[in-house]
Amino acid sequence: MKHKLKEILDKNRCFIEAGNLPTYIPELSKANKNALGIYIVDLNGEEYGEGDYEYPFTIQSISKVITLMLALEDRGAEEIFKFVGMEPTGDSFNSMMKLEIVRPSRPFNPMINAGAIAVTSLINGSPEEKFQRILTLFKKITNNDSIKVNHEVYLSEKKTGDRNRAMAYFMRDVGVLQGDVEDNLDVYFRQCSLEVTCRDIAKIGAFLANDGVLLQTGERLIEAKNAKIAKTFMVTCGMYNASGEFAIEVGIPAKSGVGGGIMALVPGKMGIGVLGPALDDKGNSSAGVQILSDLSNLFNLSIF
Repeated sequence: MKHKLKEILDKNRCFIEAGNLPTYIPELSKANKNALGIYIVDLNGEEYGEGDYEYPFTIQSISKVITLMLALEDRGAEEIFKFVGMEPTGDSFNSMMKLEIVRPSRPFNPMINAGAIAVTSLINGSPEEKFQRILTLFKKITNNDSIKVNHEVYLSEKKTGDRNRAMAYFMRDVGVLQGDVEDNLDVYFRQCSLEVTCRDIAKIGAFLANDGVLLQTGERLIEAKNAKIAKTFMVTCGMYNASGEFAIEVGIPAKSGVGGGIMALVPGKMGIGVLGPALDDKGNSSAGVQILSDLSNLFNLSIF
């Protein structure tokens, strides 16, 4: 397996040059553009890594999967989907256009920024309690107590997050966002700034592949029905407005982040973490998408 992973990485390094580091969050533009790594955790307990799988990066939008499951555990699906829709948008992840022109004025799904901010507002607890519950869940799933906020990225996101702020205030005005806008945005910026590695997100993928049960202990942290909802959104919306193409070409649930990570899984089999900080024009890792395509084709991983 390790030899195959090295072959796939080496084959797809050329796609790094097709991407660019994001500049709208200034700290992210300081990443190593040439970093490339992959890690696999299968449900039999085997783990395989190749390349820069220990390179730290901020989780960004991959965190939306965790906060969705936590909100579902707190409130239940019926309550959550009063405030957030279930449909793909066809728009970029940070678009706010349809918030105003489509009725009712609610985000289309929990995987775009507006939807994720609304979901964070629905998690139980004070702002600090919310964040600590999110962080605790991350640490338990990954079995990594060292996960923490990258303070520089957090401050950079908070300083430059005007579009997210605009969406949040609009959602507060129409009754979608619950609680204080700035408090909820602060939780959101911190959750996106959690620093992880490929191994960490592969562990999250394996947790989802195992329907919300920890591999290391057998403990159920998330109800199976809520893990299923999260995986479904990963298929339909997890790669933003490239989700349909990704489903055809790769065929597995996945969630990307502008930190360059992609968390993917094969239900009942494995979790996969990929890193490539150079992004394509949809906000997904340019080399990471190609790596997952080759991996899926080589091992016939498509769920379809």
